[in-house]
Amino acid sequence: MIRSHALPLLILLLSLSATCRSLRFDLQSGHTKCITEDIKSNSMTVGKYSIVNPNEGHPMPESHKLTVRVTSTYGNNYHYADHVESSQFAFTAAEAGDYMACFWTPDHRPPTTVTVEFDWKTGVAAKDWGKVAKKGQVDLMELELRKLQETINSIHEEMFSLRDREEEMQELNRATNSKMAWLSCLSLFVCFSVAGLQLWHLKTFFEKKKLI
Repeated sequence: MIRSHALPLLILLLSLSATCRSLRFDLQSGHTKCITEDIKSNSMTVGKYSIVNPNEGHPMPESHKLTVRVTSTYGNNYHYADHVESSQFAFTAAEAGDYMACFWTPDHRPPTTVTVEFDWKTGVAAKDWGKVAKKGQVDLMELELRKLQETINSIHEEMFSLRDREEEMQELNRATNSKMAWLSCLSLFVCFSVAGLQLWHLKTFFEKKKLI
């Protein structure tokens, strides 16, 4: 009974705390496609990619090669592979922010189009729970509880991260409102100054013309 309740809860928590992006896309030769993923600091991420063979059962065409680079939001390089048909990467993010995986292919004439399969997992979904179970020699229930613990920790960290971001946004809003208030006051001062100068200029002009 406990296991029957734990499994749906595990699935729900995993969907909230981990990111798993699996997709297939077409990439024309000479072009670049970039995919971003928001990753928290100290979070594990793994990815694997491969070119889909257009003629299954036959060798891959020579034109079907990829160059892949994964960089952090600050431009640091975490993975690079040149002229490959498939590869994978795994690292623990040292920086929080948007990580970018960029794919491009050599320019061919006539142009060719390659289909790429890309699987990117972060957080709890990135861990190899099969190896954890084998290493710890735990049963299925203990493995599920360990997953729940990891998921709860991830959600807890995500809540603190969201709270920090909310505080940053509030501070930014306060700073923006303060600057807008000063700008409004400055605009009013300039408008009144210009209006006063115009009145003084008109008064001086009429006095010279002896109209007043």
